[in-house]
Amino acid sequence: MTRRSTTDTTDRGTGPGLRGSGPAGRRATPEGGRPRPWRRSPLRRLTPWLFLAAPLALLITFTYVPVASMISYSFTDWDGVSPDREVVGFDNYVQIFTRPELFRVFFVSGYYLAASALQIVVALYFATVLSFNLRFRNFFKGILFFPYLVNGVAIGFVFLYFFQDGGTLDSVLSWLGVTTDHPWLGDPTSANVSLAGVSVWRFTGLNFVLFLGAIQSIPGELYEAAQLDGAGKWKQFRHIIAPSIKPVLSLSIILAISGSLSVFEIPYIMTGGATGTSTFVIQTVKLAFQFNKTGLASAAAVVLLLIILLVTWIQRRLVPDDKVDLV
Repeated sequence: MTRRSTTDTTDRGTGPGLRGSGPAGRRATPEGGRPRPWRRSPLRRLTPWLFLAAPLALLITFTYVPVASMISYSFTDWDGVSPDREVVGFDNYVQIFTRPELFRVFFVSGYYLAASALQIVVALYFATVLSFNLRFRNFFKGILFFPYLVNGVAIGFVFLYFFQDGGTLDSVLSWLGVTTDHPWLGDPTSANVSLAGVSVWRFTGLNFVLFLGAIQSIPGELYEAAQLDGAGKWKQFRHIIAPSIKPVLSLSIILAISGSLSVFEIPYIMTGGATGTSTFVIQTVKLAFQFNKTGLASAAAVVLLLIILLVTWIQRRLVPDDKVDLV
């Protein structure tokens, strides 16, 4: 009787259906029957890199590899077609800063830089005004932001007819009793001023939305406290709005400087770079695809990249991105 019960107990303990008590159970669950924790699993360490694999591959393929190739081309006289490339050192960079026809485009960027400063001021003014409770403020918000939604090529063709001889601008001036036969796109000064004015009309909406979003994120209690203290609109702007939107304003300045150096579509569509309106990018495109000087064009692109990086670094040093805490 006793012998039989002992045998039955042994058989039940070593049966295949019970885990953890026999040799078969220890083989099925490692580490004494405890499952391996997720934090110690190699798959957990590998998962973030699996998510980053595709973005990193695209970034390296379409950004870093082309930039490296562009830098290498800038030290050669490659024409973009021939398999032969002769290394010329820094000769391409010397030409950019010593040839007057190549260096003149930096002065053209000054028109767009002034236009960028104007559009920041205009956008900041309207963003401040429309952040308060006004009638039809949503309507005016749509009017200000609408030009930025229009395609740049379409804007170029519209304003090409606007500024041409006998076009919309001349017709409006004649209705007002002003007669003029001035070719708006015929001389360098008026042409660059006109093109810069078009850029103001188009890109003011972008800065307006950035400023408006930053202003609307300010707690309303600050305005109420300022009103109780007798602060007017100017003091509210100076002591509440301006410190709060400082990071966005710094971003807008960086975008304005880089954008003034890389203007392309509007002057290319309207004038093609003629009458002294050629910008840095238009000149670079012509050097590469019209004159087959890919090496010189690559050097110009590298110079533009270095200028933008330098301006960004100087702006960060002069106006550090400090955290503003008003509450």
